[in-house]
Amino acid sequence: MSEKILVVDDEHEIADLVEVCLANEGFEVVKFYCGEDALKFVQTEACDLAVLDVMLPDIDGFAMVQKLRSRFVFPIIMLTAKCEDTDKITGLMLGADDYITKPFSPPELVARVKTQLRRYTRYNSAAPRANEIDIRGLTINNDSHKCTLNGKEVILTPIEFSVLWYLCSHKNTVVSGEELFEAVWGEKYLDSSNTIMAHIARIREKLGEPPRKPKYIKTVWGVGYTIEE
Repeated sequence: MSEKILVVDDEHEIADLVEVCLANEGFEVVKFYCGEDALKFVQTEACDLAVLDVMLPDIDGFAMVQKLRSRFVFPIIMLTAKCEDTDKITGLMLGADDYITKPFSPPELVARVKTQLRRYTRYNSAAPRANEIDIRGLTINNDSHKCTLNGKEVILTPIEFSVLWYLCSHKNTVVSGEELFEAVWGEKYLDSSNTIMAHIARIREKLGEPPRKPKYIKTVWGVGYTIEE
């Protein structure tokens, strides 16, 4: 069964281009030109990934990310204006997994969609893989892809889980931003510090971490991140 991709963009030409690119790769594409219609759709229909524009006529992409993240963990890729770095950071902080700047190349779009879907498929797979780590009440299990903090489940998106798992599996070691990005995103690190910082901030928020004195994910300034036993 082909994965179902939700595409939301009020620019018909872009929405149509995204639809054609993904349909040619065998994906089932559901396309909307406004946010509210898309939100109604996901209440009754399952999706595997969403591609959202930041600027929509009725509800902006950021609000959509918040609404989707309140119920779903499927990957979200945002389409942003080329020079709007603040849009990228805001989207990632709210729970988006990746972003693509306009104008974009169709091969890049397809590659990023496939990368996120592979991660999402692994996240939801029942196939066993490497074990469980417990660090002072923070338990992360790579078999079930579940995370708990003092017995209470912490709901993470697939990419958040991957970031936290990598740090936990390299506990007591400082992991550089470059190493973390290339391990989790599977791409060459090219000034992607904002992407990493945004995801670290969201994980800390979900763990109830105080920003200035985090208990688990600590920043080693100028070097990277570490989780100590």
